Amino acid sequence: MRLIFLGPPGIGKGTQAKLLAEQRSLAHLSTGDMFRSVISRKTDLGTLAKSFIDKGKLVPDDFVLDMVNERLREDDTASGYIFDGFPRTVPQVEGFKKLLKELGQLIDHVIALEGNDTVLVERLSSRRTCPDCGKIINLIFSPPKMSGQCDGCRGELFQRNDDKPEVIQKRLDVYEEQTEPLVNYYESKALLRRVDGMGSVHEVAERIDKYLSLIHISEPTRLGMISYAVFCL
Repeated sequence: MRLIFLGPPGIGKGTQAKLLAEQRSLAHLSTGDMFRSVISRKTDLGTLAKSFIDKGKLVPDDFVLDMVNERLREDDTASGYIFDGFPRTVPQVEGFKKLLKELGQLIDHVIALEGNDTVLVERLSSRRTCPDCGKIINLIFSPPKMSGQCDGCRGELFQRNDDKPEVIQKRLDVYEEQTEPLVNYYESKALLRRVDGMGSVHEVAERIDKYLSLIHISEPTRLGMISYAVFCL
């Protein structure tokens, strides 16, 4: 099974993608993780990516596609995968279609997780990151046992620049401008299923699982090179 999870920042696509990946033994492919990897290595591309991310802007499409191309050629993707946060723009969709053709692959399914902007800003601005182990916690959903301190390694938690309210709103604006058209595109192809992303992690996971189970039972015909995927946030 090959899926895509897309949607506005803060909707919970990372959490849902990880849960489903574990349940179905799929590789979890997060563009956010890919970005953090190149940034931590302090490569030229990592520096470029950071300059965009810190301002709440999308990283250039060519760079994203290069990372995706490299990641899809790793062994753990052979049995299936879930994309978390990709594609986000029309050029990325076009580039991804070409890449899938080269690899002889198809994406199997599309769900768009949706939510309220006010709630999303509150969710994201409550995130804190540990600089030592990289763990991300949320002050609302998973507050640390000791204020400001990572439960795992005792590192001092901090708020990333892209988790500050003003940057979050910019990210939501960018999503609406550049990524929302993709939702409309998939919907025009009768490939999109909108799913409510509000509620508990368990509630949203049940909605996604129910949809995927129905798809499995009905075995719909694939359309085009991508018979599309799960859109989440």
